[in-house]
Amino acid sequence: MKFKDYSFKKAAEYIFNFFKWIFLACVTGAVGGLVGSAFHLSIEYVTGIREKYTWVIYFLPLGGIVIAFLYKICRLDKNGGTDFIISSVREKEKVPLLLAPLIFVSTVITHLCGGSAGREGAALQLGGTIGSQVGSVFRLGEKDMHLIIMCGMSGVFSALFGTPLTATVFAMEVISVGVVYYSSLVPSLTSSLVAYAVSRLFKIAPVAFKLSQIPQIGVKSLLKAVVLATVCAVVSIVFCILMHLGHTYLPKLIKNSFLRAAAGGTLIILLTLLVGNYDYNGAGMNIIENAINGSAVPYAFLLKMIFTVITISCGYKGGEIVPTFFIGATLGCAVGPLLGLPAGFSAALGLVALFCSVVNCPIASMILSVEMFGSEGFVFFGVVCAVSYVLSGYYSLYGTQKIMYSKVKAEYININAW
Repeated sequence: MKFKDYSFKKAAEYIFNFFKWIFLACVTGAVGGLVGSAFHLSIEYVTGIREKYTWVIYFLPLGGIVIAFLYKICRLDKNGGTDFIISSVREKEKVPLLLAPLIFVSTVITHLCGGSAGREGAALQLGGTIGSQVGSVFRLGEKDMHLIIMCGMSGVFSALFGTPLTATVFAMEVISVGVVYYSSLVPSLTSSLVAYAVSRLFKIAPVAFKLSQIPQIGVKSLLKAVVLATVCAVVSIVFCILMHLGHTYLPKLIKNSFLRAAAGGTLIILLTLLVGNYDYNGAGMNIIENAINGSAVPYAFLLKMIFTVITISCGYKGGEIVPTFFIGATLGCAVGPLLGLPAGFSAALGLVALFCSVVNCPIASMILSVEMFGSEGFVFFGVVCAVSYVLSGYYSLYGTQKIMYSKVKAEYININAW
């Protein structure tokens, strides 16, 4: 009798928690979808202004000073950005409400004035803040707060990129490498789907591409993909090291945040004039599309790395994932034909491989390949994700990401990535 009572109580508890999280995730996803859609439309709008009036780039140093001032008066100038959101899932850190409007406005300023940055850093910070506030409203406990923050992260990520499954798994996988938070599967998936549905109401198209050439699966073609993935892993390590050095030493070199932002903005302007075009300002989605269509400047990946490191390290906001897409796509487009792979298909492989390398999320990366490029070349994408994940070592764009288990053997290591 006691056993039956116990079983009934456990079943009732599971059912209650299931519907509780469906409700909380729907609320979080709806708010995240609205905020994510507004953010996406704002970025598109200011990007259009910058492309039409290219002289706006000369206001980049001023934009950087404004961003530094906003963070200073809000007392969030010491905030770790996306790293702070990632660590808040594991620890008791409270996500401040001001972080959401601050990262929203700052990222819009960065894109308006031509800084080289993405959107996902803002998406994760917006989502984490939304999740944290929803949790506070419903007075969730510490462990539930961790789940609701992941709900928010996946929701806004899904709204921005139109990749709900990738957003779900990414939020579960990125916190601690080797440990997946399966308890957040239902909440994060629900939040992602709701946010995605909201974004579609605003006619925001998912980020997706059509591949024109996919090679036959064979030993030779797969070995070529392995070589490409190896190159991507090496470049990812270089990118992560450069980002780490920028974050570590630029604040020491130029201690004043206003002066640092102004200097970084001025340097981006000079580099833009030196290059002679605006390909490396903003997110560069048009360049990514060109690469997947088979056209890219051979050294474009290197220039984008330089532009992005300067922009982010000097205090401008946005994120590194879309620049990572740019770097991977242009790198793949340049290297693939040398190996005998179609340029456009190699660009797609490079995009996914580099993303996998810098975030250490192989499952999310494989799902991303399907949501972005379809399932036809999935074996190739699976191979490049596996190889780039292992060969990229313990480097990451996120310094607070934990590497819980070794990438090469069944060993618990629990170290910080960098």
